[in-house]
Amino acid sequence: MATNTRSLDKVTLLDWYRQIVLIRQFENRCDELYHEKKITGVYLHLYSGHEAVGVGAVAALGEGDHVLTGYRDHGIALARGVDAKPLMAEMMGKRTGVSGGKGGSMHLASRAHNFWGGYAIVAGHLSLATGIAFKERYMGTENVVLCLMGDGATNNGYFHESLNLSAVWNLPVVWLIENNFIGMGTRIEDSSGQPELVKRAVAYGMKQGPRVDGQNVIEVHEAISEAVAYARKKGPVLVEALTYRYKGHGVSDKQYDAREDLKRELDDWQAHKDPINILKNQLLAGFDGIEAELAKIDTEVHEIVEESVRYAEASPVPTYEDLIRHIYVE
Repeated sequence: MATNTRSLDKVTLLDWYRQIVLIRQFENRCDELYHEKKITGVYLHLYSGHEAVGVGAVAALGEGDHVLTGYRDHGIALARGVDAKPLMAEMMGKRTGVSGGKGGSMHLASRAHNFWGGYAIVAGHLSLATGIAFKERYMGTENVVLCLMGDGATNNGYFHESLNLSAVWNLPVVWLIENNFIGMGTRIEDSSGQPELVKRAVAYGMKQGPRVDGQNVIEVHEAISEAVAYARKKGPVLVEALTYRYKGHGVSDKQYDAREDLKRELDDWQAHKDPINILKNQLLAGFDGIEAELAKIDTEVHEIVEESVRYAEASPVPTYEDLIRHIYVE
């Protein structure tokens, strides 16, 4: 799919650049804070390398649309417009966090943004996406659900059940597979008889969308915009974005240290297919004299992330009353 920066206005492209850089810097800072034991928990799953998928896809949605994803969720929350300060506070388990400090890294949500998580169970959120889409179809709205998942989720029973029912009921869902080729430590060709995952749409009788370059935010946005427009009127669409995570499955995963072949593969993606560099080069080629604006964004984003850390560190921890609040309807 050819990309043309001139077909998109400069303001939009600069905003996407800002979001991608924000996600990268936020994730890098979270990695540091985890090793400093300021972010705690068993796991921390970083979105580094995937940024163009989340930014391009979420930008195709309207305010009334819904977003769900798995546990690699910080970047999606930022792309949906969740403020970095309460997001970082949630990472540190603070009372001012988006989930009150009770959700942490894998359970982010923001009702104000129709961002419903952030789920730790692999593929568990797909059935919730089906339910939300059923509600929208039942109420006669034209709101769409965007449900992102990793390639590792596509062999789970929830995947079959959710996609099948979404097709049976013609639900307004865009199913977006972020295929980074490795589900935890298993290569996609070793876990799936059909490694071109988008072809699974045929089995459910739903529209098969494209298999796009997930490192190119413009290509992702074009593909998801078409899928969203279709889903609003006609029913579900399955799209696959090819991407690559720059860290292990979680922060404790040292696969790139243990396997030389994966380290070479990672180096190649970072050198030639990095989403920040791809968009930056598109902007430099498309708009004269834009270097200063890009540098300004880099500086501003750095301060946004550092401000979020200061905010989180200064925030209080949840109280006992917070712990038992929202267990029952008040």
